[in-house]
Amino acid sequence: MNSTQTPVLSDRVRSVIHLKSLTTILLCVFIAVNLGHTAWIKGKAMVAQYLIADAWQQTVITGEKIKPWSWADTWPVAKLEFPTLKESLYVLAGSNGTSLAFGPGLADGTALSGQQGAAIIHGHRDTHFALLENLSIGDTFNVQEPNGHWQDYSVSEIHIVDTRLTLWYIDPSLHTLQMITCYPFNSSNLNPPLRYVVVAQATSATP
Repeated sequence: MNSTQTPVLSDRVRSVIHLKSLTTILLCVFIAVNLGHTAWIKGKAMVAQYLIADAWQQTVITGEKIKPWSWADTWPVAKLEFPTLKESLYVLAGSNGTSLAFGPGLADGTALSGQQGAAIIHGHRDTHFALLENLSIGDTFNVQEPNGHWQDYSVSEIHIVDTRLTLWYIDPSLHTLQMITCYPFNSSNLNPPLRYVVVAQATSATP
């Protein structure tokens, strides 16, 4: 046999190589699309926070509900600042899917900061409320109210709640703030049954 002769591949081998190549291409396309989708979601959330920040400043000055853009069906109701994490967030009215796409949302029927009762704030674990993973018991953060006043809070409890087994009771007589997101933080499950709940107690008001 001539050592320089090019080996001939069987039809079966050619099919296997073709299939692997096609699979690799499809996998690359799938990853690119998903990465692009993730980047789009995170980018949209970041841009929205700048628009919401401007609306919040107008709210503090005028005392009125200011929508961040003309067609918005929500408006900012509070500002959260986390000094230890060097992060700040604006909370929107309502915790439906539309609101949560642009920022954490205050659940309908729960108290605003500064009011008697529990404030329940929901947020997505892969965007705005990803920072909850880095909060610990004893950490403090601040909440600005629509009148411009600041309320200090201290994290008192952190729970992982299984919604299939546990009915999470919220005592309306307590002046607490609860921030809730899906759990685990790095799970690919779009709607996991577990919730990560950070409970904070109001401490002192800041002028």
